[in-house]
Amino acid sequence: MPSSSSPRHSQSRFTTPFPAAASNELHTVGGISQGDETSKTGNIPDNRPATFGGFGVPEELVYESDLEEAWERPRRQRQGSLWTRGLAAVSPLFASSNKHNKSPVASVPLLPNKGNHSKLHPRWLKKPTRSCCILYCVVGFLAMLGVFQFISIACGIVVSFFPDEIDRVTDHWRQPQRLDPGDTTHWPTDISKDIIPVPCHSHNDYWRRVPLYSALEAGCIGVEADVWLFDDELYVGHSISALTPSRTLRSMYIDPLLKILHRQNPITRFHHDLDETRNGVFDTDPSQQVILLIDFKTNGEETWDYVHSQLNPLRENGYLTYYNGSDIINGPITVVGTGNTPFNRVAERSTYRDIFFDAPLDRLVDDVDRIEAGTRVDDDTFNITNSYYASVSFEKAVGTPWLLHLTDRHVQTIRSHIRAAHRQGLKVRYWGTPNWPRSLRNHVWRVLAREGVDMLNVDDLVSATRKDWAPRISDWSHWK
Repeated sequence: MPSSSSPRHSQSRFTTPFPAAASNELHTVGGISQGDETSKTGNIPDNRPATFGGFGVPEELVYESDLEEAWERPRRQRQGSLWTRGLAAVSPLFASSNKHNKSPVASVPLLPNKGNHSKLHPRWLKKPTRSCCILYCVVGFLAMLGVFQFISIACGIVVSFFPDEIDRVTDHWRQPQRLDPGDTTHWPTDISKDIIPVPCHSHNDYWRRVPLYSALEAGCIGVEADVWLFDDELYVGHSISALTPSRTLRSMYIDPLLKILHRQNPITRFHHDLDETRNGVFDTDPSQQVILLIDFKTNGEETWDYVHSQLNPLRENGYLTYYNGSDIINGPITVVGTGNTPFNRVAERSTYRDIFFDAPLDRLVDDVDRIEAGTRVDDDTFNITNSYYASVSFEKAVGTPWLLHLTDRHVQTIRSHIRAAHRQGLKVRYWGTPNWPRSLRNHVWRVLAREGVDMLNVDDLVSATRKDWAPRISDWSHWK
C-alpha cells in the first residue's frame, strides 16, 4: 500500500483551479511548478499534469494553445516594416528564412529544453550563392545603363536651351552685313574668313540642319541637291514625300550662292568694277570653285530646260564655269548633272556649255586586268569638255571590305580607276563608301586620299574636314 506522502499521490490529477494566493510552497518559473519535487529532475510523471502559472492545465490543452501561438507567430513576423518587406521582395537575401519551419507543429518542442532552441538568422548573413551574385551583377549593369541614359537625356535637355553653334555661325552668311568705316575687325569679303576649303562633297546636303551653309562653314567644296520637277518648279528632297513648297532649287541653293558671291565681289571705292575673274566663296582661297551637283530625279529631258533656265542669274553674273568650244573657263560655281541628266543635252552644244556631266567611272574602267596590262579603254566619250566627275558606287566597283580593311586587290582596283579618270581629265568620286564602324570609315578615307581620289563623298562634315583619321587604340583593325 503506497504511502500517502508519496509524490505520485501527493496531488490529485487536476489541481484546484483557484489556488490560495498566499501559498508559499508553489512557485512557477517558465510555466513549470518549482514547488514540486519533479522540478529538480525536469521530468514529469506520467500521471502528473503540467502546471502553468499555478494552474493545473491538461497537457493536451497546453499544446493546443502552443499550436495556436505557433500559427500566429509567422503572421506577426510578416508584419515588418515597409522597407524590410520591400527588400525582401527585391532580394531573397533579405527575406526571413522559414525554410526549416514550414509547419507550425514542427516549431513546437515537446518540452521547453533551455539552450536547444533553434535561432533564426537573416539569410543575408549567410554566404551568397552563385545565382545571387549573377543576379546582383545583372541588376547593377541595368542600373548603370539607366544612369547613363538619364545623364544623356539630361545633357540633351540642357543643350537644347542653348543656340546651335552652326545656326550661330551661319547667321553672318545669311544676314546682310553693314560695315562700319571705323570697324577694323570686318572687311567686305570676310563672310568665309578662317575657313580652309577641303575637297569633300556634302552628300545629301539638303538633309543638313542648314543646307549649303553647313557644308561651306565646314569647308566642303561640293554640295548635292536632288531635284524633282512638279508644276513647272524644281523641288529639292530625297523623295517625293519629303518635298515642300518652300524647299526649291532656287531658294535653297541658287539664291543663297548668288548673295554670297555678291558679297565676295563688292563694288567699293577701291574696287570700282568687277574683275574678269570672279572671287569664289572662300576668302582664304578666292580661286577655289564650289561644285553644285544636281541629281535629276524626274524625267531628264523635261527637267533639263528648267534647270538650265534657273541657272540664269549665276550665268549672267559670270559665276559659272563654262566651256567656250576650245577651253574651260573656271568660275566660282561649277554645275554638274547626275542621275537622270541626259548626256546628249550636255554634249549637244559644242561652242558653249556650263552644265557638265557626272561620267560613270565603271565604264572608263571595265576590266582591271586590261588596265594593268597597259591596254587602254577605247571609250573617249567622257572627257574634260563635257564632264567633270567620274563617279561610281564604292561597293559595286571596289567591293565590300569584310575584314574591316581594304585588301591589296581593293587598292589595285582603286588605282586603276584613278588612272583611267585622270587620263580623261576627270575628278574621281566614290559614293556609298562605308560609314560604320568609324575605324573602317577613316581607314577608307585615308586610303582614298593617299591614292589620289579627288573628292571624298561624306556624310560627317566635321570629321571629314578636320582630317582626324588617325587610327586609335580602340580600332582593333589597326593592329591586324
